[in-house]
Amino acid sequence: MSTDAPRPPLSRRRLLGAAGAGGAAGLALGAGGYALVGQRSAPAAAAAPALGAASVPFHGPHQAGIVEPMQSALHATAFDLTPGTGRPGLTALMKRWSAAAAAMAEGRTPPGLSDDQVALDAGPSSLTVTFGFGAPVFAKAGLTAQQPDRLAPLPAFPEDRLDRARSDGDLWVQVCADDPLVAFHAMRTLQRLAAGQAAPRWQMTGFSRAPGATARPMTGRNLMGQIDGTNNPKPSDADFASRVFVPAAPASGQPAWMAGGSYAVFRRIRMLLDTWDLQSREVQERTIGRRKGDGAPLSGGTETTPVDLAKQNPDGSLAVPGDAHVRVAAPASNQGAAMLRRGYSYHDGLRPDGSPDAGLLFVCFQADPLTGFVPVQRKLARGDALSRFVVHESSGLYAVPGGAPAGGYVGQALLESA
Repeated sequence: MSTDAPRPPLSRRRLLGAAGAGGAAGLALGAGGYALVGQRSAPAAAAAPALGAASVPFHGPHQAGIVEPMQSALHATAFDLTPGTGRPGLTALMKRWSAAAAAMAEGRTPPGLSDDQVALDAGPSSLTVTFGFGAPVFAKAGLTAQQPDRLAPLPAFPEDRLDRARSDGDLWVQVCADDPLVAFHAMRTLQRLAAGQAAPRWQMTGFSRAPGATARPMTGRNLMGQIDGTNNPKPSDADFASRVFVPAAPASGQPAWMAGGSYAVFRRIRMLLDTWDLQSREVQERTIGRRKGDGAPLSGGTETTPVDLAKQNPDGSLAVPGDAHVRVAAPASNQGAAMLRRGYSYHDGLRPDGSPDAGLLFVCFQADPLTGFVPVQRKLARGDALSRFVVHESSGLYAVPGGAPAGGYVGQALLESA
């Protein structure tokens, strides 16, 4: 996270430009994305605008809500098209949604709607809205020939306990903002605009650390108390864009309309916190492979020190255990597979047995889920010590088109294709 000072408006152009110059500190699961802003001097902080004034442009080569610093609130919803809503209806919906998202990103009332004043005076609050298409929507819209082969159903992973009513969906919408009220209002507005053409299938809300919650830039912690997301791909990495975004066809072997887009995997992962909390700190650290206090790998160094998977303890045992999460998930253990993670904590009260219904809303973006999420999750399912303390309860894979140009809408290249 950044300093206590509010963040200035941050555009995707500024973000990617800074990354190319080596100025980006890294995107991380949790609130660690705020490290991208960096430390500011007191005079600069005093001159910064109020937090609610921060605005992220909706239009651009990529959709917002992927590479931007993580906000503190998430609303994720999947919609199913109502019977009879074909391609024309879907096109009209995406036009309305895109126009509304663009207006709300600037703190304006969406066109055609009166101001309900739910988020009055809150400002844009770094609002981002990201749209994705699930596999079923292509047949319903008569676009089967345009469905990417990467959008095939995810394989069944061992020990998944998926609730299909809270998985998949025709359309996926991710709304993030620094003000929870702004995030709620934006999702509620989109839901109202969908009436008659799409209905919510499921909805989930998550939270991360608020901007300015700590004076020390750091990666965020999850509900297990672990610093989470240190090894996320960084915009300064030479292969960052190729890992996250689909290149132009035909080089990518993917449909032309996916150029500049990405693939999102969404998973609801419940943490068995009552069991986790009974473990000693040593067991917890060996399960993850990092020290709980500062996030440094058990092989030594600081949080950002690369994990040394070969290092041994004086007794000859591995410093990072063979089943530690960081070892099993490491790109070196998965033929270089990596993905950009944006995860949010959630807490939905208590389960019938009195245990917390809480955990992680895991979101990751990649250019190809078959070389990103799938191989890593297969490896984790087979040998990750953390698997004893989590349950995967819902899942979805969505094609996230490239961004909309000014005057255009998300999905235009697909919906107006021959």
